[in-house]
Amino acid sequence: MDQLEIKNLTLTFGGIVALQQISMGVRRGKIHAVIGPNGAGKTSLYNCISGVYKPTEGDILFEEESILNKKPHQIASLGIARTFQNIELFRHMNVIDNLLLGRHHQFHSGPFSSLFFWGRALREEVKHRKKVEEIIDFLEIEKVRKKVVGTLPYGIQKRVELGRALAMEPKLLLLDEPTSGMNVEETEDIARFILDVKEELEITIIMVEHDMGIVMDIADWITVLNFGSKIAEGTPSDIQSNSKVIEAYLGEERL
Repeated sequence: MDQLEIKNLTLTFGGIVALQQISMGVRRGKIHAVIGPNGAGKTSLYNCISGVYKPTEGDILFEEESILNKKPHQIASLGIARTFQNIELFRHMNVIDNLLLGRHHQFHSGPFSSLFFWGRALREEVKHRKKVEEIIDFLEIEKVRKKVVGTLPYGIQKRVELGRALAMEPKLLLLDEPTSGMNVEETEDIARFILDVKEELEITIIMVEHDMGIVMDIADWITVLNFGSKIAEGTPSDIQSNSKVIEAYLGEERL
C-alpha cells in the first residue's frame, strides 16, 4: 500500500508548466528517489507535497487523506518532514537548540507554566530534550552537541539538519540533495545514516539527489522527471538501462 500517492499533479506559473500530469506512489518503509536534470521539476514537486505550492490540478494523498488544501504546518503535523538543499539552520544557536526547534509542534504547555518553568512545561522540556539526545546519539554528533552550528564543518551541519527533521518524529521524510557539497567521506556517512533512518527508525524516505552512485546504491525505487514530466520509473537496474533516462539525464554513457 502506498503511504503517499500523487495523482495527475500539474503545476503552472502563468504560461510556464513546472509539473505536468505527474502520478507516482511511494511505498511505506522504502527509499524512493526522484532524479532528473536541473529544471526537471523536482523541487516544485517537493513544494507541492509540503504545502508551499498549491497545484493547478491533481491531488496528493498521505495515508489515504488528501493534503492538497492544508497549510505547511498542518502537513508537518501529519508527519511529513523536510530537509533543504541549502542548509536552513539557525547558525547562531547551538546544536541542541536547533534540534529542539524540530519539536516545536509538540509543545502544548500554556504561557503561565512556561513562564515559571514548572508543571507541564517542565515535564515537556525533559521529554523533548531526551528525544533530542537520542537523535544526537543516533547521528553520532555527541561531541558537537553544545557547539554553535555556524562554527561546524559543512558535513556536520547537514547531519544536524537531518537531525532537526528527525526530531519531528516524521512518518515520511523528504530529503533535498542530502549529499550536495560533501566530500567522499561525508557522502558515505550521510548515505549510511539515511539507510539507518529507513531500517532502524522505519521512516519512509523520498530523496532528490544528483549523486547517481548514492541513488543506485540505496534507493529501492526511482522516478525520473524531465521538463516537468515523468519519463521513467522503476528499480535502479531498470533506470540504468532505460534509453529515455540515458538520453535525457545520464548522457550517452550508462552508469
